[in-house]
Amino acid sequence: MPSSRDLLDDARRVIPEVTPEQVRSQNGARILIDVRERDEFEQGYISGAVHVSKGHIETRIEDAVPDRDTPITLYCAGGTRSLLAARAIRELGYTDVQSMSGGFNGWKQAGFDFAMPAALTPEQKIRYSRHLLIPEIGDEGQRKLLDAKVLLIGAGGLGTPAAQYLAAAGVGTIGFVDFDVVDLSNLQRQILHTEDRIGMRKTESARIALQALNSDVVVREHNEMLNSDNAREIFEQYDIIVNGCDNFPTRYLANDVALFTKKPLIDGGIFRFEGQLTTVLPFASPCYRCRYPLPPPPEEAPSCAEAGVLGVLPGVIGVLQAVETIKLITGIGEPLAGRLLHFDALAMKFREFRVPRDPQCPVCGENPTITAPIDYAGFCAAPLGRATEAVGAGEAVHA
Repeated sequence: MPSSRDLLDDARRVIPEVTPEQVRSQNGARILIDVRERDEFEQGYISGAVHVSKGHIETRIEDAVPDRDTPITLYCAGGTRSLLAARAIRELGYTDVQSMSGGFNGWKQAGFDFAMPAALTPEQKIRYSRHLLIPEIGDEGQRKLLDAKVLLIGAGGLGTPAAQYLAAAGVGTIGFVDFDVVDLSNLQRQILHTEDRIGMRKTESARIALQALNSDVVVREHNEMLNSDNAREIFEQYDIIVNGCDNFPTRYLANDVALFTKKPLIDGGIFRFEGQLTTVLPFASPCYRCRYPLPPPPEEAPSCAEAGVLGVLPGVIGVLQAVETIKLITGIGEPLAGRLLHFDALAMKFREFRVPRDPQCPVCGENPTITAPIDYAGFCAAPLGRATEAVGAGEAVHA
């Protein structure tokens, strides 16, 4: 049987070793993976490193680095475990793998800076324990959620279920932009609001509900209509935008400003028994204007107040928006970029449509003609409605 020295010698024959100085000089050109155990990682790590312990490297490396041609450098405490882990992923087909000699101890002895992860409190470890058990999320993913800032356009049918699950998941900052007040007719579907808060601003009602659910969450209220004057300033305060408005002027404006500020946009819409969802990654996937260059006539796009909506439907689409948001924050899974997911509640069917980017798109195309926020009231030939819920029939027709 080969000894441990034999195994290391075999690994060195196929895996290049680099010094901490060389790793530092690479300046982010390679993916850096820390293969130590979690308790070691929590005592400090090289900034930008992804944690995948050696015991799980074969089963989790594909999630961390899907492309087998990606340049990878692994490190451990002293350089032994990383060498063996590098050989293991080399055998899985990864073509450009290095191991850092001296490991993290060598990095610190060289006097290089390192990061310290923010530790979860004992209460947070209990609250988020089911997340911590999932390898794809774990402590690192939960800390990303706690550090994230998400803006919801509308505290209505889509915004309230999305916000409730985002708050429960531990998203640290949740903002609402909405200028409406709670009405009795909202309570059939807008689940954060209650009878005793009828007449209250929706943003305030949502804040009361979310902070009662999770005191970790900071809720910001933007009690105003989203327009060309304030949209950029509001969007820049957040990492991700979740759109649940119910009128085309706001929907087109949100799309444009998300692109200008380079913020991912998770767009949802509902109509009677149908809903749909997509994710826009700025300048990397089709945007809303790529799908719908022109809005439908107002008579073909009635609001929920005019056409009605099944009360549970926004819960389905809103929760899917929350799922997409959590995936983007934690960096797991495949987003709905370039895909439109359509849900028919009566048939209980989901359908997916591929959506191409439009090279002639006036916002994200090759020669954009819209480069600053504009108000779309005239463009859409419809009055600015309440930014609380979803789109109307035009969305379903286009789908």
